[in-house]
Amino acid sequence: MSMLFRIGGALLVALIALPVGAVEIKEVTSPGGITFWMVEEPSIPIVSVEISFDGGARLDPEGKEGLSGMTMALIEEGTGDLDAVAFANARDDLSARFGFGAGRDGVSVSAQMLVETMEPSSELLATAIESPAFAPQAIDRVRAQILSGLAEAETSPRSIARKDWFARAYPDHPYGRTSTPESIQSLTREDLEAAMPRLINRANATVALVGAVNSDEAGKLVDTLFRGVPEGEKLEKPWIAMTDVPGVKVIDLDVPQSTAIFGHAGIKRSDPDFIAAFVMNYILGGGSFNSRLTDEVREKRGLAYSVYSYISDLDESALYLGSVQTANAGMAESLELIRGEWERMATDGLSQEDLDRAKKYLTGAFPLRFDSNAKIAGYLVFIQKEGLGIDYLDKRNDLVNAVTLEEANRVAARVLKSDALMFTVVGRPEGVQNNP
Repeated sequence: MSMLFRIGGALLVALIALPVGAVEIKEVTSPGGITFWMVEEPSIPIVSVEISFDGGARLDPEGKEGLSGMTMALIEEGTGDLDAVAFANARDDLSARFGFGAGRDGVSVSAQMLVETMEPSSELLATAIESPAFAPQAIDRVRAQILSGLAEAETSPRSIARKDWFARAYPDHPYGRTSTPESIQSLTREDLEAAMPRLINRANATVALVGAVNSDEAGKLVDTLFRGVPEGEKLEKPWIAMTDVPGVKVIDLDVPQSTAIFGHAGIKRSDPDFIAAFVMNYILGGGSFNSRLTDEVREKRGLAYSVYSYISDLDESALYLGSVQTANAGMAESLELIRGEWERMATDGLSQEDLDRAKKYLTGAFPLRFDSNAKIAGYLVFIQKEGLGIDYLDKRNDLVNAVTLEEANRVAARVLKSDALMFTVVGRPEGVQNNP
């Protein structure tokens, strides 16, 4: 077991007892001009860094879907004189952990490193970001891994349903496009090199750091990581409304259980009603066994193991989504129950007991999000990107507790539109027909 893993376990114990209000967030500007948020946590000699860059898959050129994901996957596959194995060995010798991710709206770089090896660890990561090798062998290997994943996804009801739902919701926007074997096969080394400054640049970066370092040390670390990152241009985030296609689309797949993705237009986090909608959704479908969807579909009728709903705030749009998986014979009834609960919440709203239960859970569970410095760093990035303010950790539970029954019910009526629900069902659901 590496030193980082052993220390990480001790850190977990230390932070579980740390009240959210005890997390002191500082805004720091590095000597190189990078502004970031940090939390000094001196009890354990670990530093966690989280960097998010706006853009991601929505910047993939048409016909080159999957470029952002493949680019990020290749960053740790070698740099300079280090091939993939040598890079991994150098990282492991330092007891460091690096992560690279890509999504619809951004890409990310994360790192956890020991304070005693922070300088060489940050140098190694900076070199990888600055000059990934994009060696032909590595490109072929990663391409093969991605193609294998796509082949597996073509047999997954959930993956098929999600791909179709988004294609229908955003037919003329990158949100509606996903990678294909053809698009992945088309990617060249030149495509990867051209994508790097588009995906990773200072203008679209959000940075957070948590660990046993002071502001000066943190600034030096951040500047090292950004030494080869170009300035770039700030991305615009134009609003794009989803295309409303109410009704049901069935995609035939010979499986014993059907999977449905459903939803309609949602609400942005910047909307004054977002917190009330968030609280309301806990009762509708966000509270697992405490939600109405679970109670009606699973507990009372045994139709599904899992049914849920959630609010999805994309950079350029907003959705209210959900999913259910059930035996083919139970899908028709499940869909009717979901529509019914959607309408009942919009019409009748919550009870005071519902509201009190939602508040108790949402405020009580909130500190559990911060059981590691890596999770704190990730949440600091989220707060910055959403413009929630540096005091959000202190006031978040107060915002939840301030939601009144009248507000929650007004927002339910405003947001929930059962007649606008769009379903994609994959399987052979009995009694369910295409009904756009």
